[in-house]
Amino acid sequence: MISIKYATIEDKDFWFSLDVHLAESEFIKKVRDKQCYVLFEDGISKGLLRYNLFWDNTPFCTMLYVDSSSQKKGFGRMLMEFWENDMRSQGYGMVMTSTQVDEEAQHFYRKLGYKDCGSFTVDIPGYEQPMELLMNKAL
Repeated sequence: MISIKYATIEDKDFWFSLDVHLAESEFIKKVRDKQCYVLFEDGISKGLLRYNLFWDNTPFCTMLYVDSSSQKKGFGRMLMEFWENDMRSQGYGMVMTSTQVDEEAQHFYRKLGYKDCGSFTVDIPGYEQPMELLMNKAL
């Protein structure tokens, strides 16, 4: 059985086993503000999604990750659809996400109806990365 719920402090160990980019203080804020979810299969944590508000008014998925042993089972799609429905129920009409242009995730997001809407590069020494592709979707 699959279930998705808002993350709680009790999910911290699982969360940080997948998400190495988030500071613990930010995780606590995400939990408090209900800006993060955990997907469970038969009661076992398998995936996560977190978001923030771009421009302080547009939900922006900043991390979607499914445990490597559980990928290709539709869990990423389930997390995105759950988040989109939650955002729709809160009155938002658009959501956004991004991915690096060298990652396969862009194809996944396009299958879910996301469209390319811009990009940027980071070439500051120590922070370099491939171009970041911005994507959006009407709800």
